[in-house]
Amino acid sequence: QVQLVESGGGLVQAGASLRLSCAASGRTVSRYTMAWFRQAPGQERGFVAGISRSGGSTVYTDSVKGRFTISRDIAKNTVYLQMNSLKPEDTAVYYCAADSLKITPQTQGAKYAYWGQGTQVTVSS
Repeated sequence: QVQLVESGGGLVQAGASLRLSCAASGRTVSRYTMAWFRQAPGQERGFVAGISRSGGSTVYTDSVKGRFTISRDIAKNTVYLQMNSLKPEDTAVYYCAADSLKITPQTQGAKYAYWGQGTQVTVSS
């Protein structure tokens, strides 16, 4: 079983950058498809980005393409979400998730068995 802990959230102005980290323990992230989801107040949790088990492919929701980059560091057993050109609509709690069954990222949250506790990202205008 893998445990996930997110960090790196904060309050920034529009146009700024943040890098979120998801530190994994218990199992190596190379055994999982990893993803980031986010949930804004009053909204359902939605898929942001995912990276395949091999690390060779990534998937992004349309609203973050060209601005966000998901990556992983096997040696540090950590997955990152680099967020550039942040917008107020990016404000949400960001969650890291792991899926041991699929080799490619799934956009449905129900496919992921393991979740972190979330980190708050607030973007002011």
